[in-house]
Order: sequence, then structure tokens, then C-alpha cells
Amino acid sequence: MNGYPLIENHGLIGDLQTAALVSTEGVVDWFCSPRFDSPSVFGALLDKEKGGHCTVQPAHRTNTTKQLYLPDTAVLVTRFMTEAGAGEVVDFMPVTGTTVSSRHRLVRLVRCVRGSMRFQVEIAPRFDYGRAKHELHITGHGAVFTAEDGTALTVHPIREPEDERLIDVLTDQGADLRFALTLQAGQQRGLVLEMGAGAPPAEVRLDAYERLFDETVAFWRSWLAQSRYTGRWREMVERSAITLKLMTFAPSGAVVAAPTTALPEQVGGERNWDYRFTWIRDASFSVYALLGLGFTEEARAFIGWLSDRVKEQAGSGGSTGPLNIMYKVDGTTDLDEQILDHWEGYAGSHPVRIGNGAATQLQLDIYGEALDSIYFAHEHGLQVGHGGWTSTRANLDWLADHWDQAEEGIWETRGGKQDFTYGRVMSWVAFDRALRLAAAKGWPSAAGRWQTERDAVYEQVMGKGWSEERQAFVQHYGSGVLDSSLLRMGTVGFVSAEDPIWGSTLDAIERELVSDSLVYRYNPEASPDGLRGSEGTFSLCTFMYVDALARAGRTDKARLVFEKMMGYANHLGLYSEEIDPTGRQLGNFPQAFTHLALIDAALTLDQELDGR
Repeated sequence: MNGYPLIENHGLIGDLQTAALVSTEGVVDWFCSPRFDSPSVFGALLDKEKGGHCTVQPAHRTNTTKQLYLPDTAVLVTRFMTEAGAGEVVDFMPVTGTTVSSRHRLVRLVRCVRGSMRFQVEIAPRFDYGRAKHELHITGHGAVFTAEDGTALTVHPIREPEDERLIDVLTDQGADLRFALTLQAGQQRGLVLEMGAGAPPAEVRLDAYERLFDETVAFWRSWLAQSRYTGRWREMVERSAITLKLMTFAPSGAVVAAPTTALPEQVGGERNWDYRFTWIRDASFSVYALLGLGFTEEARAFIGWLSDRVKEQAGSGGSTGPLNIMYKVDGTTDLDEQILDHWEGYAGSHPVRIGNGAATQLQLDIYGEALDSIYFAHEHGLQVGHGGWTSTRANLDWLADHWDQAEEGIWETRGGKQDFTYGRVMSWVAFDRALRLAAAKGWPSAAGRWQTERDAVYEQVMGKGWSEERQAFVQHYGSGVLDSSLLRMGTVGFVSAEDPIWGSTLDAIERELVSDSLVYRYNPEASPDGLRGSEGTFSLCTFMYVDALARAGRTDKARLVFEKMMGYANHLGLYSEEIDPTGRQLGNFPQAFTHLALIDAALTLDQELDGR
């Protein structure tokens, strides 16, 4: 790995506007500010030499390193143990709230719990993805790093004014701050890294730290107490819920696909994408999962964000459609893809991309996912207003004119447009859910046309999306390629879970795309996607497989696959996008889609097992 930590060897902390990754070695190697999609301040995960980091770790090699979350919170504890002593670093970010803020704090408390321990601390920011130079100014009360554009990172030490001075080395070589700290059992010091404050550094008293700590713990425990989940996998489901909350931009309610960019789907490969944005298709999964657990306000906020996107370009868009497939968390669409040529990428996985060129693709499935989530929210008391319905009608009218065309598909392949079966299925969902909403509310609609188009989509999928040779639904018309996105066909009600053609589709997917319970998206060799290399199994698809098996009455197999998948989580219960053949995690980390699918699968499996 050439000095890079495993992707899964990290925990996530955040303040509901941005987030940071902390490795099991005590290194903050990914942090962007002031938002998830802002330029990085610490980016060593993508270039260990040029990316920047904040490291707090023992000066001497430790025998054992452990990492855990304080129960029911997003407060992360990294523990170091040796024969001479044991120490720990407590990391968290105080929650910022729903008002957009440029002020973000990362708190790192260092303490010795047994014997003695000498810690090395190095703070080496690299502003704007390492492209901006900075200066360091040290005072008697801390330090300030200032970038060329005026961006500032202030270091406030945590200590009492009368405390003995324990820092015995202090250097600013290369505008980075390095020092050593020797602690005895019971002693604790620390630092608060603050972005955007503009104030001079000041010592933070321990009682002020404790207030920040207590407030952060109280927030997370109070929030999690809203969960109604009492099923078999409570610990994993609630950890997934906290992780999703950490990836939510509170001012808008939008959930980012992941807080990272360019972590590879194949180490050394080119499948390295920026996931720090919000995908429309996540709406369906998010609303199902959030409402299923009882987090109504989060679901309401996301539906509000989605409704704004539906209204913005309602009925317009020509052949590209009125909805973009993804947006920034504030709803803007400037996602131009760039390559950071000066960074080597994670373990040499180049190129490092920021922005996402797939944003302008035509993906027809998003209309079904948007309508499905709006309908599901309506069924759970989150009502659609007149303006939202008017915009929805306009978008359905556009879809009625444009659903029968080639597109790029759910996996955002770059190998050319195809008549993807999944896109057609979700077009059927869009018309079906709109018809149900109109009937339930007595709202004006083009019901006659929508029903005609819905039925036409159904007949076309059954005629062209089904392969007699494969005895399965296939990725796109005219092919024999299987695709695990079609596992959703039963979930959305396009086919009956007991239908023999659905059972044979599940059997075909199991033979070709399932490897010891783990599920691939598709076979790139059989269906070229315009990219070199391969990828691991897709964790989202594995949980979708569990859901499909459970709905089809194959509960024993569903439970076994689910339990196996629990074993692929990292030490904190987190999942990246993919898993490689060795069991290591690949891709951006953690991935919202995976944790949403975990919750959905757990809810479905619990229901089926209880019913049995």
C-alpha cells in the first residue's frame, strides 16, 4: 500500500456541514471545509506527501491500536496500548446546526489512562487540495495557519493556564507545526482546530472542553433516541443511521453520497470518482430508510430539498430532462469534473477527480425514484403541496414524451447510451406513483396519458427486457448481460415476488453475479462500460439482494447473506462502496447508499422473519 492506510481503517466524525476521517493510527487524513464538497485542508489519504494531515500518535511503536465510538454517538476514541502505558485520542466535531457556517471545529483531546506515554503531534495543512501556500504564526496561546486566499486554520490548545508546560519540542519547519507531549496517567491535553474563525488563538480551559464534549454527546444521544427500530440488528442499524446523519448537510437536508472523493474502486485503477454530492436516486432509499426508523424531520427536510429540485426546471430540459442526476448540497449544479494532476492518488490510484462529469448524463430512472419517494412520504403523512404537484405533473409530461430512448443508466457508465431495462422499470414507477397520488388526492392530472404510457412501458419491458435464453431480465434490450440493479424490480412492485420469472431472475443473478454472498453490479467484460480495469463487489447490491430474497420468501438464504455481510463492515460498522476479493473495502468511504440499503434490508428481513 506504499504507506497508505487501508480505506476501512478509518472512523468518521462531522458537524452536519462537513466531516473528517480519522485513521486507526490517529491521523486526520481527510477534511474539507467549510462544506463536504469544499477544497480539502487535510488530504493525505489521496497523497501522503502533498495532501496534508493532523497526526496525534505515540512517539514509540504501540503494541495494539483500537478504535471505537462512544456508544450512541459520533464521538470517536482511538486507543494506543503498550506495556509502559495506554493512551487515547478523543475526536469529535461540535454540531453547527441548520444555518450555513464558515466556522468548523475539530476537537482532539489527548490523554494517558495508564502508565506514561509520549505523543507526537504534527499539524500540516495543505489548503485547496495542496495548491495554496500558507504561513504559520505561533503565539504563546496557540498558532494560526493562513493560506494565500486568506483561509485560516487556528490551533487552540486545551489546557489550564496554571498547568505545567508539557510540550518540550516545538518547530515550525516548512510552515508545519510539530511538537511532542509526555503525559502521565490521568493527565490530558489537547487541541481545537478551528476553520474560518478569524480570531487569534486562545487556550481552551478543560471545563470549556467538557461543555463541548457533553453538548456533542447529548445531541447525538437525543437524536438517536427518536429511532423506532427494535429489530434484530439494532447496533448496526443505529450506527448506519448515525453515519447517514453525519453525511447530511443540515442547512438543506441533502445527504451526500460519501464525504470523500477519488478513493478507487480498484487500487491503481482509474475508477476514482467524486461522491461529495447528492444524487436524486438516493431520495427513494433515504426516505424509505429514514421514515422506516422514525426520523421524520430528516425525511421531511430531504423531501423539501427534492421538491425544490423538481420545481426548478419543471417540464423543461429537452432531451436531457428537467432533473439533473446529482446536485451540490445547496442545489446548485456546477459540478465540472477536474483532475488534480499534482496528487498521486490513494496508493497510486490516478487520476484524482474533483467534480463529476456524470452530472449531465441522461438517466431515466431518477424520475421513478423521485416519484416513489414523494409517494412514500405522502403515505406517511408528509403531504405534497399544490406547487409541488404542479411541478410533478410537468415533469411527468416530459417523461411521457421521452421515456422511450437510450440513456446512460444507473451506474453512470461511460461506454455509450443503451436502452437500460432498469431505467424503463423506474419510468413505469414514475407513472404508477403519479397515478396513485392523483387518485388519492383528487388532483388534476393527465391520468389517461400517464396510464397509457405506464402500460406501454410495462409491455415493452416484458417484451424486450426479458431474455428467454437467460430466463432472466437483462441489463439492456438486445443483450444477455445481467445487472443487479434489477433486484429492485420486486421491491417497487413491477413484478410479483412469487412470479416464476422473478424467481428465475434471482437464480440467474445468483449464478453469475453473486460470489460467496457478495454481489457484483454487472460484468464489465460482458458489458463494456468505457473504463479500464475491474471493480469489487458492490455493497449496495448485496443488501438489495438480501431485500429481494426476503421478499421472495427465501428468508433463510436472505438472513445468511445479511449476516455474512455484517462481517465485511469495518471495526466501527462502516462500509465503503465496494469489497475486493480479499475482503478489503474499496471506493469512497463511508457510502450513504450502502448504509441506506442496509437499513432497508434489515427492515424487510425483520418483517419477513416476524411474519414467518
